Amino acid sequence: MAIRSATAHWTGTLKEGSGTFSVESGAVEGVAYRWATRFGDEFGTNPEELVGAAHAACYSMALSSNLGKAGYTPESVDTTARVHFEQGDAGFSIARIELTTIASVPGVSDEEFQQIAGTTKDTCPVSRALAAVPIDVVASLAG
Repeated sequence: MAIRSATAHWTGTLKEGSGTFSVESGAVEGVAYRWATRFGDEFGTNPEELVGAAHAACYSMALSSNLGKAGYTPESVDTTARVHFEQGDAGFSIARIELTTIASVPGVSDEEFQQIAGTTKDTCPVSRALAAVPIDVVASLAG
């Protein structure tokens, strides 16, 4: 099976320092992040945004796969992940993730689509990796 890798470099203290991260494929290289992009409102990326991107991408692919296994051919699947990064008694954590997906799938009933979308939440590899985090899915059919 595949092994994927990413690297990160951080210099300095938490609040005054800065870092960069890259992925093995080179698709993302030397992207900067700082305390203010993670904990504040400064424009820029952060680890939670990247978790959201990975989750949205994985869920979309897994939903397409599960629809195909059920005999449907999805035309499109669009998913947004909202990652809630909050401070609690034990410190900062990803408190929950909301996945909102809209799919165009000819011939599927809403009832069957909802069942497949719910199953996908539990079987998507990123969802499974994030099993300690509550994940909500709101799924709808386009049109």
